[in-house]
Amino acid sequence: MAKNLLQKIWDEHTVRELPTSQTQLFIGLHLVHEVTSPQAFEELRVRQLGVRYPSRTFATVDHIVPTHSQERPFVDTLAEEMMVAIETNCREFGVELFGLDDDRQGIVHVVGPEQGLTQPGMTIACGDSHTSTHGAFGAIAFGIGTSQVRDVLASQCLAIDPLKVRRIEVTGSLAPGVYAKDVILAIIRQLGVKGGTGYAYEYAGEAISAMGMEERMSVCNMSIEGGARVGYVNPDETTYEYIRGRPFAPPEDEWDEAVKYWGSFASDEDAQFDDEITIDGSSLGPNVTWGINPGQSIQIDGQLPSIADLPGEEQESAREALEFMDFEQGAPIAGTGIDVAFIGSCTNGRISDLREAARVARGRKVSGGVKALVVPGSRLVSEQAESEGLHEVFQEAGFEWRKAGCSMCLAMNPDKLQGREISASSSNRNFKGRQGSPTGRTLLMSPAMVAAAAVSGGVNPS
Repeated sequence: MAKNLLQKIWDEHTVRELPTSQTQLFIGLHLVHEVTSPQAFEELRVRQLGVRYPSRTFATVDHIVPTHSQERPFVDTLAEEMMVAIETNCREFGVELFGLDDDRQGIVHVVGPEQGLTQPGMTIACGDSHTSTHGAFGAIAFGIGTSQVRDVLASQCLAIDPLKVRRIEVTGSLAPGVYAKDVILAIIRQLGVKGGTGYAYEYAGEAISAMGMEERMSVCNMSIEGGARVGYVNPDETTYEYIRGRPFAPPEDEWDEAVKYWGSFASDEDAQFDDEITIDGSSLGPNVTWGINPGQSIQIDGQLPSIADLPGEEQESAREALEFMDFEQGAPIAGTGIDVAFIGSCTNGRISDLREAARVARGRKVSGGVKALVVPGSRLVSEQAESEGLHEVFQEAGFEWRKAGCSMCLAMNPDKLQGREISASSSNRNFKGRQGSPTGRTLLMSPAMVAAAAVSGGVNPS
């Protein structure tokens, strides 16, 4: 019987069906970071348990690490405690750690793919909601909570509800200046922030196939923002060439066999889906959020909505968003001034993102009164950018060139908005308080658009 990719991977990794109607899945790769793991490791100690498969578990530090100076001990005592905890835990339980003394350190959803740990056909879990990023490789990747981190450490298994699958086909070619970030924002706007509840999203179509792996990762990364548990793209030659030669990739003498195995997980041509939608990629323009969730976005040349024109279930949220953002119904989004520009995050902190942003910033200057940060997603991204001279482009334009980390995406570190500042951000969430200030405001957009906003002083369609 024809199957889609989720069904194939699910069947391959099912240990048993539980009395709760959940499935006990074997997890092929477990990624760990410093924020959601301390309590999980402590529970292992209390129960006198070890890590079941240390060779399948890898840790990094990203959320709380400062990006300006990473000298130890950190000024933030809680952050220092978390660092000491993950260092101690990984040493005690035999888990490999990409720490601050390791050139592989970086954001967990950047380092997994760049090390070749993320591969097609895998089940992947991490105590971070944006684990769906890894689905870009034809994997099924789940964000999990701390108690589930404990369970995976102890058993290498996860109890999870079965999922439906929605196929989202993005047809045509994207126009110049339209990026993966614009595609996923448009999808979330159309389907809603709860539209994916109970679903995995399979992304397909000419526009998706034409994307490089880093663009596909951006799309899958924000699946969770549309309510989906999982987002994935079927593996193809683009996938295989990205993995080839990376530290944890199969060696050359096993390569052909690995590719054949990976390809077997792709959805069959006559696979069935629980739902299918089609979006015309050629009709999409650059997108920017105007509200307090990622579904509240418009194209950059558009106007903010009139509440009366919205569906009834969206009106209350829209009213709250317009009031919080201090925006007027029907006003254009273009020209909105900003105070901070942030380029980085697990959504858009990779080398291709920095190249596009540098292309926009080259030969220009950050507008007076704007604080602009560029935070590479990993040390390897930073090294690659510096070898290409991108850091000099940014610094000459007036951007701060920072060290690798999550930075202002979630403000669990010193990088935060102050007061009512407005941020143009390449990150994934625009919730109230997400960037550190309870009254701060966030406009999500692509890295190129963030760079354009930084040099123009506001949301800029050019």
